[in-house]
Amino acid sequence: MSLITTHVLDTAAGSPAIGIAVRLEHHDVAGWSPVAEGRTDDDGRVRELGPDTLAPGTYRLVFETGTHHGPDAFFPEVTIAFRITDGTAHHHVPLLLSPYAYATYRGS
Repeated sequence: MSLITTHVLDTAAGSPAIGIAVRLEHHDVAGWSPVAEGRTDDDGRVRELGPDTLAPGTYRLVFETGTHHGPDAFFPEVTIAFRITDGTAHHHVPLLLSPYAYATYRGS
């Protein structure tokens, strides 16, 4: 299993958000660098996103939500930044999405 996983649920529709591109990036002295990318499956999940270990530091997930809500989406992109202190622990970072709001939390 990947160290980083995510899923996107469309809370307005009450269903998984399918086909959303997700990018994992790492922040260092040069700025943000891509680590991995994926796309949500039929269950709204990206089960393999990145390596089995990561250096401690600041990371972010960038969700291309405009593809789900269309060209007039209020949030065409959602970025969730988080810190990893244990580079061997699993981190699940879900996104709950609706047309005019979103929420996240550290999952299990």
